[in-house]
Amino acid sequence: MAEARGSVSGRNTDHQVAFYGLSTCMWCRKTRMALEEADVSFDFAYVDLLQGAEREEAVNAVRRWNPAGSYPTVIVDDEKCVVGYNPDKLRGALGL
Repeated sequence: MAEARGSVSGRNTDHQVAFYGLSTCMWCRKTRMALEEADVSFDFAYVDLLQGAEREEAVNAVRRWNPAGSYPTVIVDDEKCVVGYNPDKLRGALGL
C-alpha cells in the first residue's frame, strides 16, 4: 500500500511543490510519474489514506486552490495550481 504522505527528492528543487492525490486514481499516478520523470522534488499526500485532522487539513488545502476538490491537485510555490492530469500545464507551472 502507498504511504499516506511523504516527500520525493529530485534534482529539480527550484520550486516548492505539493501533490495531492488519491491512492486509487490512475490520473494521480500519471501526474506523480510526470513529476518524478521531470526529477522534481515534491511533497505528496494521498488524501484517501489520511485520517482525522490530517485529512481535513489536506482537503482544505486542495479546496483553497481547487473548489471542486478533485484530484490530482498540484500546488506550485503556493502561487499556481494544476488540476487533473495535464503534463503541459504542469511543465509550464514548473518552468520546464
